[in-house]
Amino acid sequence: MKLANLSKAGGFAAATALLLTACGASNTGGGEAGSGEEAGAPEGGDSSAWGDCTPGATSADATELDPAGGDLTIGAFTGWDESYATAHLLKAVLEEDGYSVTIDSYEAGPGYTGLAEGDIDLLTDTWLPLTHADYIEQFGDDIEAQGCWYDNAVLTFAVNEDSPAQSIADLPDLADEYGNRIVGIEPGAGLTQITQEEVIPTYGLEDYEFITSSTPAMLAELDSAVESGENILVTLWRPHWAYDAWPVRDLEDPEGALGETEVIWNFSRGGFTEDDPYAAQLLNNLVLDDDQLASLQNLMMSDEHYGGEDHDAAVAEWLEDNPEYADQLRAGELG
Repeated sequence: MKLANLSKAGGFAAATALLLTACGASNTGGGEAGSGEEAGAPEGGDSSAWGDCTPGATSADATELDPAGGDLTIGAFTGWDESYATAHLLKAVLEEDGYSVTIDSYEAGPGYTGLAEGDIDLLTDTWLPLTHADYIEQFGDDIEAQGCWYDNAVLTFAVNEDSPAQSIADLPDLADEYGNRIVGIEPGAGLTQITQEEVIPTYGLEDYEFITSSTPAMLAELDSAVESGENILVTLWRPHWAYDAWPVRDLEDPEGALGETEVIWNFSRGGFTEDDPYAAQLLNNLVLDDDQLASLQNLMMSDEHYGGEDHDAAVAEWLEDNPEYADQLRAGELG
């Protein structure tokens, strides 16, 4: 397969540095659509409670509501592929319902500022309870939670699926199988820091050479190894379309050295639920599992497909391949 164009992924991985001290997620959210606790948002000031959300817990049938129509702006975080996947997926469905949707790219700080000030209507890529907790603390009074859509955001060590290791704990005895190499990404990425400071000493992997350069370089090595039938060990994360593009699987992390999972939430500007109950409910209905998200991102980002050049066309093709998804989204049947 052709190497995918993932120049944005290094920025995504760097943002995961906060996962170094990540809290676990029990994923037991609930509630009605809307803001605050009505959208399954936690009560009180404990940021770890944001991890207690089950995707689809705030779902309901949006077809009973009237779309407000008009113009909507969705913010997507530069370098975060799942931002563009969810933003363009919602754009396709909302435009079928009579809206005109614009997607603008932002770094996280300006994105939350724009949302709080009402310049952006929606953000679909808030990682909680840790990565974006500071922004929720800063802007939480001016924005509305609109449910969570994914609960498996985590850093990983991954291998080709037919290789022998099942756990990171197996690796000290299997170094020869992987050429004594861990293939990493950008030197400044949070995942790289965690690998160096936590995973290698925790599991005694000092005999491995830890190679860092870039996410595209890591994916090139992964592609080459799979094509040649060689074993490979890489640092990776979910959600990522590599899981759809290549036969790879995650290693177990019994010591929790890579940190635990986070949940990805939707947020809207303040007052959005009152202004447009239909679109707000559509956000609460959004759910994507690993296979769905990986296949959508692969179609959007891989050079084998659209190579990051035409997100709307990629989403249109994905919806053709998944013909029930849009109707299930509107009906609140994905959770």
